[in-house]
Amino acid sequence: MVLLPLLATLTLGQLSTAQGHVISPPFPSQGSSSQTVNIVNWDANSLPKVYERSDQLPLTDEELKKLSKAGFDKQDLVKMIAERRCACDASADGLISLKRAGVAKEVIQAVSLHGLKPNRSLELLLTLDFTGESREARDNFLYVFVDDGPLVRVMSANLGDLLSRSNAHETTTDKSDILRNFTVRRIELPGSIPLKTYGKHTLVIAASASPTLTHPDQLRPNERASSQTYSIDYPRTSLQSLCRLNAGYKRDAVLTYRWHYNGSRFECEWN
Repeated sequence: MVLLPLLATLTLGQLSTAQGHVISPPFPSQGSSSQTVNIVNWDANSLPKVYERSDQLPLTDEELKKLSKAGFDKQDLVKMIAERRCACDASADGLISLKRAGVAKEVIQAVSLHGLKPNRSLELLLTLDFTGESREARDNFLYVFVDDGPLVRVMSANLGDLLSRSNAHETTTDKSDILRNFTVRRIELPGSIPLKTYGKHTLVIAASASPTLTHPDQLRPNERASSQTYSIDYPRTSLQSLCRLNAGYKRDAVLTYRWHYNGSRFECEWN
């Protein structure tokens, strides 16, 4: 049996309405704490871990409740959990929920012992594509803002530093236009975003000329207009939490020596 990956639910929204009124994403206020990670320091040679997938998915809380209600012997359920692991909520609230559903204490103990460890971060593969022969980016800093309970996580990258690195990118040729070929420089940076709270999270991807932003509300109106907002449902446990962020830059039509931010695509895969 082949295990197919599950894609996280993604929604893409705008930061302003048609009338021009700014809509703040559900982040803590600007006065809250924030933590900034410099993406430039990520190791381009360190790829995210590849997890070996079993033939059967780990059991879940709801599946254990169904099997227990259907009359499966507690020893059989304990053996299943040991063999397949359990993507269950092993917190106090999760174990209380299993007990209230009539799951035997031996099975609950097995959940506590064999349950997958809680997620503590997202593995992120960042890919930057620069199309055209230019020398610098108009908005030289790329930001990823993530709400994490009372904290705002901030990932930032100085594009000038990235592009100045030797062997920091590979160059390809885009031949999709029969009249003109374009040079595309690609930089791939795998890293990790600490994320401690579970459930719905909002991410804002934006380009900015400012090097010191700590909150999406600090973006200028034109930077907000070109940014993207994504929503993910971050699971408490999973075999794999791999997200991919692709951001594109194209040569400016007027200032041809500069690239301008052309948008992003973001997706996550949970197993």
